Amino acid sequence: MFLQLLSYVGIVFGFVFLTLAIASGLYYISELVEEHSAPTKKFLTRSIYSIVGVYILLWLFDGFPFLLTMFSIATYWVYLQNLNKFPFIDLKSPIFIASCVLVVVNHYLWFQHFSNPSIPSPQHRLDPNYKPPRIASFAEVSSFFGICIWFIPFALFVSLSASDNVLPTSNELSSSQFDDSGKTKRGRTQGLAKVVVGRIRDWIYSVSRTFGYELDPHRGIIV
Repeated sequence: MFLQLLSYVGIVFGFVFLTLAIASGLYYISELVEEHSAPTKKFLTRSIYSIVGVYILLWLFDGFPFLLTMFSIATYWVYLQNLNKFPFIDLKSPIFIASCVLVVVNHYLWFQHFSNPSIPSPQHRLDPNYKPPRIASFAEVSSFFGICIWFIPFALFVSLSASDNVLPTSNELSSSQFDDSGKTKRGRTQGLAKVVVGRIRDWIYSVSRTFGYELDPHRGIIV
């Protein structure tokens, strides 16, 4: 009984530390992208074209459905439009909204494809030359989803910088972001992932302060 309770506690701690590790990784990668935006744009562009090539190869040699493959290629064309003004992005732009919708739709359609493989009719299965369809293994499906479905949306989320409508106001900007003339330093932007992680962190500080726990007196103060 107590061993089972201990396992639940361990699962909770593991989940918390894993979440913190992912958030820290996103924050660090966003910092790197801010300093190397041009190489990042080139890397993302080449990655999109490479994954489109992978889709074509999967259709030619592995019998992937033509219409679903074309839909995914069109989805990646929409992703590519986000790089026109890289690294800046407007969260209200049609391209960004369409990209968010297509991420979910593309994932759902391919999940349905792998979850419900086509079963030949009994007449085909009685054919002496019948060969049963090959069912993809878990490693193959997870690799496909990781590389062809999630990688580019995740990379765009980390790489793109939020526009002024989601950045902190001028009162919240630190003095280190301004030069001697009072202008913002050139090239200083806020990554979208950095903004999201920062907002969540400030929300956690605010909630803990509400319950009387001061995690950091200099963070999470809502002005």
